[in-house]
Amino acid sequence: QVCVPCLLLLLLPVLRVSAATPEPCELDEDDFRCVCNFTDPKPDWSSAMQCMVAVEVEIRGGGHNLEQFLKGADVDSKQYADTIRALRWRRLTLGAAQVPALLLVALLRALGYSRLKELTFEDLEVTGPMPPPPLEATGPALSTLSLRNVSWATGGAWLGELQQWLKPGLRVLNIAQAHSLAFACAQLPTFQALTSLDLSDNPGLGERGLIAALCPHKFPALQGLALRNAGMETLSSVCAALAAASVQPHRLDLSHNSLRATAPGATSCAWPSALSSLNLSFAGLEQVPKGLPPKLSVLDLSCNRLSRAPRPDELPEVNNLTLDGNPFLDPGALEYQEDLKSSGVVPVCARSALTMGVSGALALLQGAGDFA
Repeated sequence: QVCVPCLLLLLLPVLRVSAATPEPCELDEDDFRCVCNFTDPKPDWSSAMQCMVAVEVEIRGGGHNLEQFLKGADVDSKQYADTIRALRWRRLTLGAAQVPALLLVALLRALGYSRLKELTFEDLEVTGPMPPPPLEATGPALSTLSLRNVSWATGGAWLGELQQWLKPGLRVLNIAQAHSLAFACAQLPTFQALTSLDLSDNPGLGERGLIAALCPHKFPALQGLALRNAGMETLSSVCAALAAASVQPHRLDLSHNSLRATAPGATSCAWPSALSSLNLSFAGLEQVPKGLPPKLSVLDLSCNRLSRAPRPDELPEVNNLTLDGNPFLDPGALEYQEDLKSSGVVPVCARSALTMGVSGALALLQGAGDFA
């Protein structure tokens, strides 16, 4: 008889270990968060059993190949459904391992009986082909799926193959440092409930890659699109990509891209009518770019290189305009920021510069919760 909690954690079989070996897993005093890091050459996988009582679980495989656990991949987890439902897990992070696709699917099948809402894969290499899709989704009913530096043997087909194992209702999808964002659109099911798509931290994406990633008519409910540090160059090209995909976001984050104010030979483009918030902070702009949407509720031009205040004819009709951190600011404004710093309150640009390479953290620090 196979221990299904062990299967859930990719922990079959349990290995013996000396009592003197330090525990690779730590559970906090409130039994809320449990973190495992199996860096030992012969890890004690059984240590993860203490994570069964936690709400947030993070398991990192230390770069190990988990092929040894394939023998448990064909276990019928239905017989353990009540045990799995009793788990408190709501957020699960799996990372730093080589995982056979068959084993990953077995994990998703088992998690289909859980109450898990947020699933994160980081630094994973998924090996081998995905099995044929089920007649109906048997995986978890997630609200949020996040992937960072995950490689798939199936190339651009990976997102469609993964989605077919998840129950409908996914609302937030975050994909960073992807090895392939050129999705096989014909095989990609529609994300009917997805309201937030974050493709930040994919510097090689660019506008052409964005067109390939935004499969037409696959994101009908999309409200927030984040493209921080995603190789975007001009507003006109981004606008054209949105139009080609028939995507109508309400909020668009283009911060931390090296944007040009104008594109040679650029043609005019009609921005989505629903677009109300545009973030162009940290974009290296020396002047207000041309081709902005005619009307916005929020326009963030902070922390750029503007040497003068924008003229009214350079700006759209906007309710909330942010220009902090640009060189044209008067000395009094700079002194105010210094006063904030000395008082322990970090001003917007200064605190963002502290985490310059991690745009996801930047967004949180800047209060950009719309794209979280």
